[in-house]
Amino acid sequence: MSCFDSNDAGSPLGPGIPHVSNPNIQHQLNAVNSQLSRYAVDLKTMLRREAKKTKQVIRVNQQLKAYAHDLKKSYDAEQRKNQELEQAYAETIVRLSLASRYKDEETGGHIERLSHYSKKMALCIGWGEEPACQLFAAAPMHDVGKIGIPDAILGKKGPLEEEEWEMVKQHPALGASLLMGSSSPLLKMAREVALTHHERWDGSGYPHGLKGDQIPLTGRIVMLADHYDALRSQRPYKPSFSHKKTCDLMLTGNDRTKPSHFDPQLLAAFREIHGEFDMIFSRVTEEINGLDVL
Repeated sequence: MSCFDSNDAGSPLGPGIPHVSNPNIQHQLNAVNSQLSRYAVDLKTMLRREAKKTKQVIRVNQQLKAYAHDLKKSYDAEQRKNQELEQAYAETIVRLSLASRYKDEETGGHIERLSHYSKKMALCIGWGEEPACQLFAAAPMHDVGKIGIPDAILGKKGPLEEEEWEMVKQHPALGASLLMGSSSPLLKMAREVALTHHERWDGSGYPHGLKGDQIPLTGRIVMLADHYDALRSQRPYKPSFSHKKTCDLMLTGNDRTKPSHFDPQLLAAFREIHGEFDMIFSRVTEEINGLDVL
């Protein structure tokens, strides 16, 4: 005879669960059923908690997405602002450089050619396009300090007196002081160029007598480019020299210009690309002369 009654409809375990005639077994079944019921309640509670957590996670995720969107908008706006400021700084450089043209008509063509020489040299020695373009924009400020030098000295025909020469030698420091205090990378580079473009590799330059790698590379590049253009250009105290004679002076030297004045790496690069310097000089000079005719 089975220990289960055939009629289990009234089983205390519920419909479909047989009623056991053996009291011990019935007691054990009741205990298991009670435990399962508690597990079911706990499971429901846990599921409700997990569902609540899931909703919280979804809500936090949505908030983070909203924050990320707002952050990207703020970042893009800040980038645009920085670009606008950088453009404003660049325009400031151009305007200050053009101001120097009123003190020296040749300066207008000189500063434009200097930008092209400097960028060409920077690219030749391995700079990327972006920093080379930044140097292109900064190079025109190399002589901005000459705004503070009397016109009578800058335009003097013939050799300068010692006192006059000492005043001219102040223009790198004057230019650096004009460009001091900006957080703009462009104006920082322009200040570096203004302060160091008369330093020489062998330490014989001014204003601080820096030597070799003590001179920032930007200053060394602009110094070479500036010297090339000065030799090519007519000045109150000298005639203009041909490209061939200028190269000969820079590469072999004379009593005033010596190869030891220049960074050897840059001088080697100049030896390779000097023809492009000549083309820049001719092109920009023709453009400037054409504008003067108009």
